[in-house]
Amino acid sequence: MIYILTGEIRSGKTSALLEWCKNRDDIDGLLCPDNARGKRYFLEVKSKNEFELETERETEAIIEIGNFKFLKSAFEKANSYLQSVASENESRYLIVDELGKLELKNEGLHPSARKLISNYETNENKHLILVVRDYLLEALLTHYSIEEYRILTKVNIETLN
Repeated sequence: MIYILTGEIRSGKTSALLEWCKNRDDIDGLLCPDNARGKRYFLEVKSKNEFELETERETEAIIEIGNFKFLKSAFEKANSYLQSVASENESRYLIVDELGKLELKNEGLHPSARKLISNYETNENKHLILVVRDYLLEALLTHYSIEEYRILTKVNIETLN
């Protein structure tokens, strides 16, 4: 089953997932919170390992979107991690935070999203939680041909058991 956690920019989607995950051991995947300096990083849900995503460094190996500079190497590591965790098939829930403009251009977490969505869409025992900004929801549903899904908000995430 695919769940899509959606809401406005900076509305607390990731924070709600962090809280929901806090005392559970049946969840893995990647969250993308902000650090103390306001820069985004990837957080491996189960292991709590962190790695840099947003950078101020000038390097050729970045992807720019708007005012943001993201490390290409972070997306490579993130995609590898998500696909590895999904193939181990141990966690009941797998989180991908977030799908957006990069994925619509087949960049960012697109390689993982493409594979994971087809694997989870009809699975009743394993669940994929995708984080998507509200204004990109329809475009992403079309881009990935997602037909079977349930919408979550930060208010009703607690209804998942």
